[in-house]
Amino acid sequence: MSIYCALKVPEGCRALGLHHYRSHSVAKASPNLAFVPASPPPDAVEVEALQRFVSHSQRLLVMTGAGISTESGIPDYRSEGVGLYARTDRRPIQHAEFVRSASARQRYWARNFVGWPQFSSHQPNAAHLVLRNWEKLGKLHWLVTQNVDALHTKAGSQRVMELHGCTHRVLCLGCGEQTPRSELQKRFEALNPTWTAEAHGVAPDGDVFLTEEQVHNFRVPACSRCGGILKPDVTFFGDTVSREKVDFVHKRLAESDSMLVAGSSLQVYSGYRFAVAAHEKKLPIVIINIGPTRSDHFASMKLNSRCGELLPLIVPQ
Repeated sequence: MSIYCALKVPEGCRALGLHHYRSHSVAKASPNLAFVPASPPPDAVEVEALQRFVSHSQRLLVMTGAGISTESGIPDYRSEGVGLYARTDRRPIQHAEFVRSASARQRYWARNFVGWPQFSSHQPNAAHLVLRNWEKLGKLHWLVTQNVDALHTKAGSQRVMELHGCTHRVLCLGCGEQTPRSELQKRFEALNPTWTAEAHGVAPDGDVFLTEEQVHNFRVPACSRCGGILKPDVTFFGDTVSREKVDFVHKRLAESDSMLVAGSSLQVYSGYRFAVAAHEKKLPIVIINIGPTRSDHFASMKLNSRCGELLPLIVPQ
């Protein structure tokens, strides 16, 4: 199976049925600002400068981060005042912990099981739909997302690299079989017919907060093919992005004439490296993000605005 969504709906996304969720109008997306930090309204001078940047770009590479999905109601980790790190001392699971500890996997999957119905129901916002339209118009050369929420695919984007994978897929660490996350939800329900738990808050990437007592009796299925460990098809903290994906993005960057970063602080190296590479190639770089980023010092322009408020103001030419 291909590791990226390119030029046609990929087998993984088609198996998930994500094409059924695609929207066709920016007007359908209503922002949910519960997890969006405060920001000033777009400045007219900055909007005009961004318009010139987009108009002059012929092969634009766009990198998106969690900040583009907060307006769809999905919290992020680092946003000031509203991100996970600001609201709680909880931290995301580490790759090594998930692989070596059955109790860690039980805790992770119990939290994910409770959070999945809400997380999987989130819809694209105006920013996702604008980028879909830019692709249709031939303005956007490629979209690289650090997000695992499938909202770009739901919006209808096809030239997408999911750098950190997608929570809508499940991977067996033993045989490598991929299955839709919706199928695993049914297996959880069958194994835990009387298990119930009330969430104590929502976290990024489909998690909710549960107590240790709540997860104690939760049962986790193994791979139906080989009995191996099941893991969401995402790159956990402490793991690395595959060389195949990294090389793919570098090739798309080499074909591009400019780079737009939308909703990312670029604190994680897996995404930051591509901003560095674009800078080394002397490509113009524009960053739209509420709050500082790791690449502000070499960006051609930094805009402290909501992606869903600013991007719809731009008319690609």
